[in-house]
Amino acid sequence: MNAMHQYLFDTYRAAQHGERMPPLPGTHDVATVRALRDHRRFRAVLAGRPARGRLRTALRTALRTALSRWVHPKAC
Repeated sequence: MNAMHQYLFDTYRAAQHGERMPPLPGTHDVATVRALRDHRRFRAVLAGRPARGRLRTALRTALRTALSRWVHPKAC
């Protein structure tokens, strides 16, 4: 069963019981992603890590390491 099937079941049940209709699937996705991002930033600050730019910094470090190994290979 996918989200649309569940929505149809919930809509039918709400109509039978005289309750409010459920929101369409995907209605609150953006708000959920924002809340998750804010929570991760908050947890990073509590742990003493930078709240922003961690992914970019990690990628830059990995790229520099890979390039330095490629440009200056160890002598075998």
